[in-house]
This record gives sequence, structure tokens and C-alpha cells, in this order.
Amino acid sequence: MSLRIAVRDISLFERPVPFAKPFRFGSVVINASAQAFVRAEIEVEGKGISVGASAELMASKWFDKRAHLTPLQTVEELRRSLAIARDLYLTRSGFDTAFGLHAAVIAAQVEACAKEDIPPLAAAFGPAEIDKAILDALLRGVGANFFDGMAQNIAGLDARLSPDLRDDDIAQFLSGRRRLERVAIRHTVGLDDQVEGEGVADTKENSGARYFKLKLNGDPQADAARLTRIGNELATLPHDYSVTLDANEQYADLAALGALIERLDRDGGLKPIAEKLLYIEQPMPRDIFRQSPLGALARRDFIIDEADDSYDAFPAARALGYRGISSKSCKGIYKSIVNATRAAKWSEAGEKFFISGEDLTCQAGLGVQQDLALGALIGVTHAERNGHHYVDGFGDTPAAEAKAFLSAHPDLYFDDGNKIRLSIHNGDLSTGSLTTPGFATSVHPDWSALSPLARPTTKTLQEQVL
Repeated sequence: MSLRIAVRDISLFERPVPFAKPFRFGSVVINASAQAFVRAEIEVEGKGISVGASAELMASKWFDKRAHLTPLQTVEELRRSLAIARDLYLTRSGFDTAFGLHAAVIAAQVEACAKEDIPPLAAAFGPAEIDKAILDALLRGVGANFFDGMAQNIAGLDARLSPDLRDDDIAQFLSGRRRLERVAIRHTVGLDDQVEGEGVADTKENSGARYFKLKLNGDPQADAARLTRIGNELATLPHDYSVTLDANEQYADLAALGALIERLDRDGGLKPIAEKLLYIEQPMPRDIFRQSPLGALARRDFIIDEADDSYDAFPAARALGYRGISSKSCKGIYKSIVNATRAAKWSEAGEKFFISGEDLTCQAGLGVQQDLALGALIGVTHAERNGHHYVDGFGDTPAAEAKAFLSAHPDLYFDDGNKIRLSIHNGDLSTGSLTTPGFATSVHPDWSALSPLARPTTKTLQEQVL
């Protein structure tokens, strides 16, 4: 039941997001950020005008970690990605499916961004956010919720960007999806986060999580020592637990990575981690990933994240020994669905392939709701979901807007008397209220309380050289 739409207007906004505590991953420490917002006005063929929205944190030094760039410059790249994508989407005034519009624009987006020295992962940010807002508008325009609409392939997903699949593979995958009623949170432990005391095993700190994501810094010896400390704490939990490890591209090569795996396999002090380990995320830099087959290291399960910068990344990773890939709505909702289809199809042959939920850019409100819904659709049973841990509730969101989200989604938020916060039930998030018409939200932000997206600076490759 795919419907055709035409984009009539796209507006871009942002809001500052101060952090309640620093977050360190790799060599980066983030104390504040900015959240981007998209308002898309579309015409649904035969049904009239509809408005949709999306939001995402513009995380510095993640989409582009090149050392010569400052954190602010990497955020400027994301603003430029949004601005370029807006222009490309608005040039296509005719009717098309929501996915058809995405497919028609994505190559031009990557090419235009490359001319300004913006890498593919950052280039995808603009279309990812605009696609979410367009989908929200489409679903609102026909009165459908995200789960029912996607099961009927309302966006018109097909295999034109993934020739290893057939159109029917994607349609059949979507038609068989059923919303997960609960998704477990995976509590992220940043490199500067406290381990002992009021640390990883404290329920006030981890919100009762049964899953933990532990950051690595790329030094096998230092990582092993820190993991031993964390494992000793997690072993005191009154319930079972599982862990994942995230290197954020910090391991320089296979030799260093091999040293860590050897420690995990043989070091008795690491048993509380090694025996509960589900997978290791993005160990090496994205620019050497495709030249580094895992070989014997694939005895452990690995996934890619930052290396997921194109529709062919997952098949390439599979050939190198990787078993999984992350789903992040900031990288593109349609790519996540395509990759989930691949994982399901490849697993039919008896091997295990999977898609995971990895994202701290999802702040309370639109961001967390839309990404949570995406995971609940494609079968992500536990997800990195504690962006709330580093931001004080709704942050600087106006009180009336935060209260509107609480009123509309009472299973997802609660008022602690000071701030409205994400509501975690025995380590899980509920998805019931995400079945409202639209893309997982019945509330839009107070557009009048947002600032227009800061005008990004345009740079050409020649200017970069000069």
C-alpha cells in the first residue's frame, strides 16, 4: 500500500543541549551539543497537505573523526548535510513514494557533500532526518501508525539500492513484522564514567539495566584492566546481565585487536565480561575496515557502526567476517530496514547475522521515540538508550513542550517533581504509546521556541587544500 507524496516545504531548526555530565568515547569528550529539528510539509496524492517532524542530536566528532577537524567543524558538516539535502529534496516537486524520493536523492547528496569534503556518513545525516519527517507527515496524512503503515510498506521500499536483495524480500520482511511491546535499555559506560561505588552496578546509575555497553580506548592492556574492574562490579548484580564492547574505531589494526581478544579468551579476571559478551562494535577505523578481514578473530561476534556509510557496507562487512550491523535512525531508517532484511535472509541458511540498536543521539521527545519505534519494528530487543543519562531530562526544552510529550506518551516519561524524564520499567522501555498516528509521536515540538538552523559554512575541496 505505498502512496505517492510531493514535498512542498522543509524547514530546519536547532536547540542547544547542555549535558548533565561529560561523555567520553575514544579521544572525544562531549559536554554539550545541539539538536537538529526538521519540519516537512508534504502533499499526499489525493489526500492533501500534511506536516511531519523529526529530531536528532548533532554529535560532534562521531560522523567525522578526522584529527585536523575541531568538534565544531564536524557539527558544521552536519548542518551543511541538512542544508544540501533540503535543497535536493525540494528540487523534486513531482509525486513519488517516500522511499523513491530518498533513492532519487541519496547519490546526489553524497556527491555534493564530497565536493565540500564531507564524508559519506555525515552526508547521510541530512537525508536521514528529512526522511523521518516526511514519513511522519505521510503517516499522519492517512491516519496510520508507524508499525501498521510500515507492515503495509506505505513508504514503498524496494531493492533498487540493495541489488543483493529482491523487492519481495523487503516487502515480505515488512509484512511479517510485529511491534516489540518492550525494548530493554543497554546502559552505556563512557570512558570517564564511574565504575565502583555509585557506578555501573548502582541501580540509581544504570536504571535497572540488564544490558551494558562498555567503551574501549584502543589500548589492549588498559582496556583489559578497566574491563576487569567493571566485570567485578557487574558480577555483584542481583540479576543476570549481558555486555557489548564498543571501540569507536580506536583499535589501530588487527594485531592490537587480536591482543584484546586473546585476553578475553584466556584472562580469568575477565570472565565476568568474556562469558557475558554478545559482540564487539566497530573495533578499527572505517578507512581500514574493508582491508582488514577478521579471520580467526571472527570466533567472537563483531558488528560495524561508523563503517556503515552506504547501502553496500553490510555485505562488505559480512565478507570480512562481521556478523552484525547497527541500526541508527541518524544513519537512515530505510537502510536499517534493508539491513534487517539482509540479516533475516542470511540467517535462514543457518549462520547467525543480526542488527543491533546503537545510539546515544536520541534525546527525549521525537529522537528517542522514532528510533525506539524503528528498533521495535525490526526486532531490536535491547538498545543503547541512555542519552538521557548524559542530559538532564528534556534539557532546555520548554516546560510546556515537555509536558505535552508526557501527556501524550505517559508510558515513556514521568515527572520526578523537577524534570520530565524517560521512564524505564525494570530495565525496559514500553512502546505502546508509539502506536499513535504518525511516526511514533502525537506531539510536535514548539516550532516558535526553536532557532533556525545556524547557517553552515560552505567549503570546497580546493579551499580545504588552500
